[in-house]
Amino acid sequence: MSDEQADRSHGDRTGRPSPDALLRQAAKDEQGRLKIFLGAAPGVGKTFEMLQTAQAKRRDGVDIVVGVVETHGRRETEALVAGLEVVPRRKIEHKGHALTEMDLDAILARRPKIVLVDELAHTNAPGSRHPKRYLDVEELLAAGIDVYTTLNIQHVESLNDVVTKITRVRVRETVPDSILDRADDIEVIDIAPDDLIQRLQQGKVYVPRTAERAIRHYFSPGNLTALRELALRRTADRVDEQLLTHMQAHAISGPWAAGERLLVCINEDASGASLVRYARRQAERLRARWSAIHVETSRALGLGEAERDRIADTLRLVERLGGEAITVPGSDVADTVADYARANNVTHIVIAKSGRSRWSELLHGSVAHSLIRRAGDISVHVIAATSGAPVPAKTVRTEAARQRAFAWWPYVASTGYVAAALGAGHVLHRVLALNNLTLVFLTAVLASAVTGGLAPSLYASVISVLAFNYFFLPPLYTFTISDPENIVALLVFAVVSVIASNLTARVRAQAVTARLRAKTTEDLYQFSRKLAGVVTMDDLLWATAYQIAAMLKVHVVLLLPEAGSVAVRAGYPPEDVIEDTDLAAAVWAWENNRPTGKGADTLPGAKWLFLPMRTGRGVVGVVGIDTGGGKGRASGFLTPDQRRLLDALIDQAALAIERVTLAEDVDRTKLAAETERLRSALLTSISHDLRTPLASILGSATSLVSYGPKMDEEDRRDLAATIQDEAERLNRFIANLLDMTRLESGAIRPRTGAVDLSEVVGSALERVSRILAGHRVDIDLPVDLPMVDIDAVLIEQALFNLLDNAGKYAPAGSLITVRGRQDGGLVRIEVLDEGSGIPSEDVERIFDKFYRVHAQDRQRAGTGLGLAICRGFVEAMGGTVTAGNRLDRSGAVFTLTLPKAADVSGFEEEAAA
Repeated sequence: MSDEQADRSHGDRTGRPSPDALLRQAAKDEQGRLKIFLGAAPGVGKTFEMLQTAQAKRRDGVDIVVGVVETHGRRETEALVAGLEVVPRRKIEHKGHALTEMDLDAILARRPKIVLVDELAHTNAPGSRHPKRYLDVEELLAAGIDVYTTLNIQHVESLNDVVTKITRVRVRETVPDSILDRADDIEVIDIAPDDLIQRLQQGKVYVPRTAERAIRHYFSPGNLTALRELALRRTADRVDEQLLTHMQAHAISGPWAAGERLLVCINEDASGASLVRYARRQAERLRARWSAIHVETSRALGLGEAERDRIADTLRLVERLGGEAITVPGSDVADTVADYARANNVTHIVIAKSGRSRWSELLHGSVAHSLIRRAGDISVHVIAATSGAPVPAKTVRTEAARQRAFAWWPYVASTGYVAAALGAGHVLHRVLALNNLTLVFLTAVLASAVTGGLAPSLYASVISVLAFNYFFLPPLYTFTISDPENIVALLVFAVVSVIASNLTARVRAQAVTARLRAKTTEDLYQFSRKLAGVVTMDDLLWATAYQIAAMLKVHVVLLLPEAGSVAVRAGYPPEDVIEDTDLAAAVWAWENNRPTGKGADTLPGAKWLFLPMRTGRGVVGVVGIDTGGGKGRASGFLTPDQRRLLDALIDQAALAIERVTLAEDVDRTKLAAETERLRSALLTSISHDLRTPLASILGSATSLVSYGPKMDEEDRRDLAATIQDEAERLNRFIANLLDMTRLESGAIRPRTGAVDLSEVVGSALERVSRILAGHRVDIDLPVDLPMVDIDAVLIEQALFNLLDNAGKYAPAGSLITVRGRQDGGLVRIEVLDEGSGIPSEDVERIFDKFYRVHAQDRQRAGTGLGLAICRGFVEAMGGTVTAGNRLDRSGAVFTLTLPKAADVSGFEEEAAA
């Protein structure tokens, strides 16, 4: 039972308005009102009717404007626009064409009382705020502006396929049904088919040639008649919903027979299927909406598996035949059905004639008779339904009794409660009057009802009456009663105990049902939280399989797409396997997006039930359920409540699977994009930065070979120096590529030890001396700078890369400074230059592979790997490297933070002492 249905029933029983209906009404009051002029076909005059209504409102002094009206050149329609304020349309340029659309912002700024918006299904021009005009209307309504709009029935989304089948024309522009459900007023605009065809022939709808073709195809009398019926039926459905909401909001007891509604009552009886088919036929004759209701009472707790399966089968039959299957809890079947029928404006109730004997009906009551008395103005149809395969009632009762295991312990407990009450009565008899002792025994009856239910409490009532008579009423220790007053007291006690046991048992059953529902809700909540925190597919599938198995007491397998089919990815218990025939059924469910297997229409004799896991993108997998008997497991088919619970679990799992799959797709896309970027950068470096020194080397070597004897000594030395410089630069490029390969493969293993930084800095400066020949270099290393725990070779290479980078980006003649200082247990080395600095958006990116700040003509030579290698080397030794801009002047500053060699510093302190 949904929350809305519960609110309906509750509001009806208490005589108060339905809270749900009041909330819906309050939400609508805060928004604008929507009136739809619904045309049965194009050309019936819906725009004309809307403008006539607008002119009447204008004459009444209502502030009304035209947002957009399509007159299609019809003079009569254009004449009706005169006198109305028209908001100018907004112009949009698209592919060289000037398009006009309704100016939504201008209307919102104008804030009229009513705005006219023609052609609700219209698709807006590209560049508009909303792709569809009905979304513009929703924004106007949300702003509190009333809207008059027009719509043809063929544009309603749910009727699109029906209209296509009737007219053989597929309508591309549609609006969702929620728009019609949102409408406060719907006015059907319709004319007779012959009159519409005459209008077409007169050229009042289309130009003559188009009108002639339309009459032959779309506007045939048969098509127009079918479209008229669709418009009237869809409007009637909306009016019926409005009537029901009005009744609920004003606590009006139904039925109001403005439209027919039929409700069929089903239970575990074998005649349920024939009863449902009869209700379906009756609903067809009445042209009424219909539904089936099953009331879960305390008696349902004692039903056998065969009876539960029968109820589940009957409810599935209802859904297959187009009805709505409803399961509601209740203490009395007749009261619950009558309350639900009045709350939902039901006009006809169908119930099966009881097959019990007259004595059984007198003892237990008749649901049919009680329902007839309580139905009021609702018609009750009592029919003699029979099952398709008749089964003797005695055989059914015997089978159910055999399946239902009898529990002795509640009766033993009831006997114990009565014995305890008897002992307490003997003690209290000395101080209490005889009549007060009945309260002690009544306590035992209530305790039996709370712990055991109705039958044990009735048993406790009987033995309590007998015990009270035998042990306390004179003459004692006989069942004879001498005083007539005691007879009356004993009878009153018996009646009170039976009534109290019934009431307590009902409360207990309702508490048990509420506790089970609360536990299910809590389990679903915990499952959703668990899915929200899962990031890997294996963990998600395991959690889903375990949750379904734990909540439904079934075996579960989960199958996901693999190599064009589906394969088992998880299950609970993990050792469960499925046979080839079952796997074929699972593949069929995945390919056809329909259930298959046990309890489904396809392969119903299979061991497993396979259900597709659907999302908005389609089927993401298949879940298999084995409901075969076993200890603690369900047997037979799933009950309606179990099926709904399974659907909820599957929906949550499907969304989580889609989320994980999308995350994996995003990661793969990012990886592919990054790989492509690195590949392009590497090719660029190889094709440009590596070929440049090769070209210089090749050109200098060729000049020496060809013109060496003709050159003087200085020219030959210059060419040889060029060859040496470019070869060294080429060697550095190749070394950088190899170093980056070592870093990414994890082959870098630092050999750390106590190292004097001044030696490392000096070695790096010596290597980079040719590169920094055009710059001034300043070294600022304190004498007491402690030794650091590093790999000297790697740090030298890191410093070399930083100095090389400074030489590239600082202008010739500028100062490059290497400065060191101690900061607690760390040592910081800074490399400062006097270049243009680093753009703020590139401060972190400069450490990315193949990334360089300058581009195109200003791009410096290099592979873009130097700083990435520097960071990799430093971090491999437990240090950090950061980049920034100088504060005192323009220029960049790179800071290396390295760990101090603690043991060496301790030795130095000890030596100084």
